[in-house]
Amino acid sequence: MRAKLILATAAVLTLAVGTPAFAAEEDTNVLTTGSAAGTAVAVGDVLTASVAAGTTADFATSSGGSTGIRCAESSFTASVVDNPVAPGVATESTTAQTFGSCTANIFGVTRVNSVTVNNTPFATTVESGTGTVTVSGTETAPIQTTLSLGTLLGSVTCVFRATNGSITGAASNTDNSIAIVNQEFTKSSGPGLCPGSGFFTATYAPVLDTTVEGSPAVFTN
Repeated sequence: MRAKLILATAAVLTLAVGTPAFAAEEDTNVLTTGSAAGTAVAVGDVLTASVAAGTTADFATSSGGSTGIRCAESSFTASVVDNPVAPGVATESTTAQTFGSCTANIFGVTRVNSVTVNNTPFATTVESGTGTVTVSGTETAPIQTTLSLGTLLGSVTCVFRATNGSITGAASNTDNSIAIVNQEFTKSSGPGLCPGSGFFTATYAPVLDTTVEGSPAVFTN
């Protein structure tokens, strides 16, 4: 009888304390560092990325085309505004995007003087689950890129704006990248030597949290 009482008491204690198999899982934020289940990226942290090694940031004159401008250097900087628990939408402010070492194979264009992104910062969202990244401008501050191109007739300035007011990309945890494919821009000003539209394609990897010591890679949940 005494042995049965001891076993019954042990069973009650086990149910009360619980076992590791039934322990509650910790919440995971949309953006983490170290791993998908790693440390939450803090509000205010600065994220940066450059074009993936061996790739270029391209402005093609047609969707999927090979004619246009290629930049061997490009990077972006963004600060984290909100990073909720997943599932959810993290928000950022894209404060800068730069381009360098650019060349062109557009008829009549002899060189690329500069590629400048205007009107930053841009509101940016990252959706958990899908990894969709959306960068949005406004009517008064649209997503705009100004190209200064050298031609046989001298330098010309071409201004392009995101056709739909925003551009989208996809985040991947495989290489901590953001891939942007064929995002359309429409010429808002410039002479006839400027293409009528441009399609932006680039892969930025890895995305790093430069506020944290060691600049760990950023994951999306």
